[in-house]
Amino acid sequence: MVSRLVLGCGSVGRILVDALGDRPGGVTVLCTDEHRVETLRSDRVAARRADPTEPETLADLDKPVDVVVVASDDPATNEAAATAARETHPNAFVLAYTGEEPTDDRRFAIESIADRTITSATTAATELLERIGEESMRPRRLWRVLRTIDGPLAIVTHDNPDPDAIASALALRRIAAAAGCDAEVCYFGAITHQQNRAMVNLLDVEMRELAPDDIEEYGGIALVDHSRPGVNDQLPEDTPIDVLIDHHPPRAPVEARFVDLRSDVGATSTLLVDYLGRLGIEIDSTVATALLYGIRVDTKDFQREVSTVDFDAAAFLLPYADEDILEQVETPSMSAETLETIARAISNREVSGSVLVSYIDDLHERDALAQAADQLLDIEEIRTTLVYGIIDGTIYCSGRTRGGGLDIGETLRDAFDRIGSAGGHADMAGAQLPLGLLGDADETALSGIVHDVINDRFFGAIESRPDVEPATATADVIAGAAGSAGADETSEAVETDAGDGTNGSDSESESGAGDDDERRETPDDDGDPNETPDDG
Repeated sequence: MVSRLVLGCGSVGRILVDALGDRPGGVTVLCTDEHRVETLRSDRVAARRADPTEPETLADLDKPVDVVVVASDDPATNEAAATAARETHPNAFVLAYTGEEPTDDRRFAIESIADRTITSATTAATELLERIGEESMRPRRLWRVLRTIDGPLAIVTHDNPDPDAIASALALRRIAAAAGCDAEVCYFGAITHQQNRAMVNLLDVEMRELAPDDIEEYGGIALVDHSRPGVNDQLPEDTPIDVLIDHHPPRAPVEARFVDLRSDVGATSTLLVDYLGRLGIEIDSTVATALLYGIRVDTKDFQREVSTVDFDAAAFLLPYADEDILEQVETPSMSAETLETIARAISNREVSGSVLVSYIDDLHERDALAQAADQLLDIEEIRTTLVYGIIDGTIYCSGRTRGGGLDIGETLRDAFDRIGSAGGHADMAGAQLPLGLLGDADETALSGIVHDVINDRFFGAIESRPDVEPATATADVIAGAAGSAGADETSEAVETDAGDGTNGSDSESESGAGDDDERRETPDDDGDPNETPDDG
């Protein structure tokens, strides 16, 4: 929330105070006019009779100030108030009215102190508010936090980062450097999706793979493209966070010194482009190329959850981006392991109506799940796919859908949130389910248990979804796929072993080259490089 301090309250000040009354955030007015102060108080405005030109008065406030509005009608008072504001609140945005009939020297002095000036009392309130609104204040608040971090900043992506997460971290590192804050791009997990690896290698991206104890080396922590420590990363859940920037709405409250969560854009990279532009920070080819690719992947080349802001960000980046590298990143070679995984997914498929489910035994690359789910969706008459496998004591699922009105992200949440974590987009999503004590079972028994639990819960969730069309899954299909003997008991067993199941993850760990969104609430599972369980 933006905290605003109004110094003096002449004609312009009164216009602004009236308009700011409907805006989120606090407004405090300091004014020497006792009658004006009483009038403001009667309108439930926090007003004090005080000299707005005294630095001691401005410093004696109980909270940080984001915006200072200097709004007396007297030019000399405004110059003195602006000077005091700059001295006591150096990181605040100062908007100053030059006053009525200022001399040229006075106007020049005020303009040299303030970030923006108003020269006419008739300026529309809406125009003034645009200059001091939330959009303009976020970059300044981020800058202030970065400048106060004592020691290096760890910019932590979600596990197995996808292009959007990597690009956002690179851009935040650039902003931190401009603010005088040393920073490193960090991640847990692995980067296995071929497009993600190509992006890192071709752009020569410096990233540090963290071990749990490494975080103690840093003086500050930033999260990008995910919003909760311990959820889709391996940080302790109680880790204090300094900066948090994400475009996925969290399913639980989040805390940080600086928070920017905006779900009305298609990529976190878009938010970072806004910061770079508003702070006037020069962008190089590496950062521009990464950000452009991050936007393209998370919006599926501007076909999914895209906004006009995403288009504007891409247009801004295009002149700086390296198109040759982008082409190479988008057409990397596929590993033999990934091809074999897709082949096993095809062989192991079980089809019920328009829904296809496939279990991958001997899974080595989580990213391959997302790519298999995408490939299987191309089979004739298939509208929904779910591909799953086990790695290191965790079941990873990747889902896709098209047509039929089914929201796969909500479906996986309904199916698996009680025993793990899940979520994503309407057309692509993922889940992570810890095996717990079941991990000790022999391979044959474990395979059967997992098969029953996944099918039972997945088809049950489809049946219960209000957005599913009858053609997507019939009652007969669900009964046939989910009615295996002992499914209920098996489901209960998994719940018992997994506890409430999050295992420090909000299922935001599926990141393929383009889907780190499923992961937000689920791993990120996207056949795109950023939608693999955690590599997207």
